[in-house]
Amino acid sequence: MPSIPGYTFGSESLAPSPVSLADLARLEAAVLWTQDDASALRRAGEILGPQTDRILDVWYGFVGSHDFLIASFAGADGTANPDYLEAVRSRFAQWIKDTCSRDRDQQWLDYQHEIALRHTAEKKNRTDGVGSTASEINLRYIIAFIVPLTVTIRPFLAEQGADADEVEAMYQAWCKAVTLTAALWAEPYSSSW
Repeated sequence: MPSIPGYTFGSESLAPSPVSLADLARLEAAVLWTQDDASALRRAGEILGPQTDRILDVWYGFVGSHDFLIASFAGADGTANPDYLEAVRSRFAQWIKDTCSRDRDQQWLDYQHEIALRHTAEKKNRTDGVGSTASEINLRYIIAFIVPLTVTIRPFLAEQGADADEVEAMYQAWCKAVTLTAALWAEPYSSSW
């Protein structure tokens, strides 16, 4: 795997997630996760992995078209920091691949916790040493971003000639995986998680 600045999956230095594997199993049950979803998501990863740049062009176009979202990457002058955007983009591309292919074990949970913290005031801007004026990403946008991350993915899943049933299975698995991730990323925002 190429070196991605700030990508620390499996690092000994990551704080352990406060979410247990039992909590994760309950979350999976809550999103109706099945073994068929696991297989469909792995297949989705084979299709999405080579398309991450194009997928991120769509997602970054969406973020860039909304001042209130791009503000998370803006410095004191109000303009987005291109170095920050690029660093996050590299990790976002890896997140797509990890979401589809990584086993959901303690290492995976620990890294999801790290990503969650990087959205909060505890770690926002520190990984890349930037001076964004946003001290955290509002939880409401993490939750709301489930929609663009899911509804935009279907055309990419369909490009490899899969039949409609397989595309639907991969799409449903992706939706569940993104929702699960957003739930995990919400943990540091709530005392009643």
